Amino acid sequence: MSEKAVFLSREGLRRLEEELEYLRSIRRKEVAARIKQARENGDIAENSEYEDAKNEQAFVEGRILTLEKMLRNAQVLEVGGGPPGVVTLGCRVRLLDLETQEVEEYWIVGTLEANPAENRISDESPVGRALLGRAVGDEVEVEVPVGTLRYRILEVEA
Repeated sequence: MSEKAVFLSREGLRRLEEELEYLRSIRRKEVAARIKQARENGDIAENSEYEDAKNEQAFVEGRILTLEKMLRNAQVLEVGGGPPGVVTLGCRVRLLDLETQEVEEYWIVGTLEANPAENRISDESPVGRALLGRAVGDEVEVEVPVGTLRYRILEVEA
């Protein structure tokens, strides 16, 4: 069975690689040292420090496996890979909210890099899906849990 591609910017790929390296080279050793220290404190059957360290070890190892899988399936987004003025993954989009007349700006990114607080929205989100493939001047309607949003695309920048 083929695994789903993970779309990342070059920066997102770099951050995941750095996290993986940190977990492998530093965090693993720190957790192993905590386990060793907790074992030396006596009976591990009733040793909460040991249990905490083992739980942390399981978390770290799980995160390492997750990152390895993501990086194995990573596809780096080449910014500017689409037609000019058309919304594609990795681009910045300026929108006019047709109800409030406010201008909003978003970056369309892969799911792993989405962060609404930084205006980085996933291509799989309702707004992201509605914008992909649309061009400057297009108006889009987006059904979201709070109702319908209506936007006009003002600018697309790769």
